[in-house]
This record gives sequence, structure tokens and C-alpha cells, in this order.
Amino acid sequence: MAEGPWYFCLKHNTVEPREGCAAKYRLGPYDTPQEAEHALQSVAERNEELDAEDREWKEG
Repeated sequence: MAEGPWYFCLKHNTVEPREGCAAKYRLGPYDTPQEAEHALQSVAERNEELDAEDREWKEG
């Protein structure tokens, strides 16, 4: 089995090792394949947090 770091490929919607697709198609690096597998969920959660901070800042 390949060793990390691990990436989530947006082109293929799969977890890949370092030797995978070009960086422009990937999210990461992650320490484990399991972390990479949840990359889209992590991004969505971070975006929600940042959007909430933006709303709070705009509203004063």
C-alpha cells in the first residue's frame, strides 16, 4: 500500500497518494486516507464557518 501524504482528487472523486493526479485537481495533503476521504465535508464545514464569520462582521 502506498504511503501518505494523501489527497482527494476532484477529477476522479477518489483518494489518491502523492503520485496521483496533478495538484490542480486535488485537495490536501492529509495524513491518512480516511481524512482525505472526508475532504469535501471538511471544506464545506470550513466554508460554513467562514460565511458565518463574514455575516457577523457585516452585521456589526
